[in-house]
Amino acid sequence: MALRVEHDDGGVAESSFRWAGPAARPEDDLALLARHVGELCGGRPRGLRGVGVAVPATLDAAGAVTVWPGRPAWAGFALGDALSALFGAAQVACADDGDLAALAEADAAGCADLLYLGVGTGVGGGLVLAGRPVPGVGRGSCEVGHLVVDRDGPLCDCGRRGCVQAAASGPATLRRAARRRGTEVPFPAFRRAVSEGEPWAVAALRESCAALAAAVTGISELTRPALVLIGGGFAAAVPELVPMVAERTAALQRPGHPPPPVRPALLGGLSSLHGAVLLARSLPAAG
Repeated sequence: MALRVEHDDGGVAESSFRWAGPAARPEDDLALLARHVGELCGGRPRGLRGVGVAVPATLDAAGAVTVWPGRPAWAGFALGDALSALFGAAQVACADDGDLAALAEADAAGCADLLYLGVGTGVGGGLVLAGRPVPGVGRGSCEVGHLVVDRDGPLCDCGRRGCVQAAASGPATLRRAARRRGTEVPFPAFRRAVSEGEPWAVAALRESCAALAAAVTGISELTRPALVLIGGGFAAAVPELVPMVAERTAALQRPGHPPPPVRPALLGGLSSLHGAVLLARSLPAAG
């Protein structure tokens, strides 16, 4: 969890912390969040004017969590009410972390029409068109990771088969590499094997990149982004991934419709944080 506070005088304070295990209760998580927010704000979290929150969960219209795969105990928890209690009169807005990452990456790139993919323990991302996230804050999220790219593909944690997340996330890539090698493959060994051109590792990565390229191509046919940026922890740690996706995306083009350029993301692991800050800046002052 990353936190950032911007002051009227231009000062900035940042901090980060780790959540407890995935079985932790929402009340315990919120108590930990409140402690770190209080420390960052000098004990005055209720003195903020606007708060943007990036969440990797699905919220209903009332701000309650409906689905959070990484923290199942949060299902049904009234996150919006809890944040309002923490921050008092401040305007608080929550949005999907992938959507906010895309918004921040588009802002950093100076690109009004951008597709962002985050490849890590899952695959997330977002789409920005005409400078605005699609479908838009409060209207759901752009679930890039659950675009189906292979009807007979591996089972996704959402219950469907063939989602790009099930085919191309970091864990999915390591599982494929293990099958090809015939033994478990820790990430450092995989990364080293890719850099050294080991066939089993390169082939496993190429399959993941083909799934990502299929997602990029499908979304591009519908929305025509000017630029595609790929980030996330796994992508950042395997520098061969983005060029492979770019190569495969170019191979999928059809005559007269050149694909958008595919490049590494600009903001590293802090894209969602920067997007949350942009969201907070956009909020009207409390009346």
